[in-house]
Amino acid sequence: MDVHDGEDPKQSSADMSVFVQNLLQQMQSRFQQMSESIVTKIDEMGSRINELEQSINDLRAEMGVEGSPSPMAPSKQISDEVKKEEGCA
Repeated sequence: MDVHDGEDPKQSSADMSVFVQNLLQQMQSRFQQMSESIVTKIDEMGSRINELEQSINDLRAEMGVEGSPSPMAPSKQISDEVKKEEGCA
């Protein structure tokens, strides 16, 4: 054991270094997975919002809101403004 006692601090330091490197790699991998998951969920939410917007526009068209004056007219103006802005973007 006397032989190992001389090298033990070096080995212990090397082991600790390897342990810390592995731990950092695991943390980085988990962070990357979480980031990708968040981005995927944001993309899915964007798609759902687009689908919802399309469904609302389809329903409004079916109801004839666009062709007749109604209390919905102010929101139609807002919708038209949004469409114009999206067209410019």
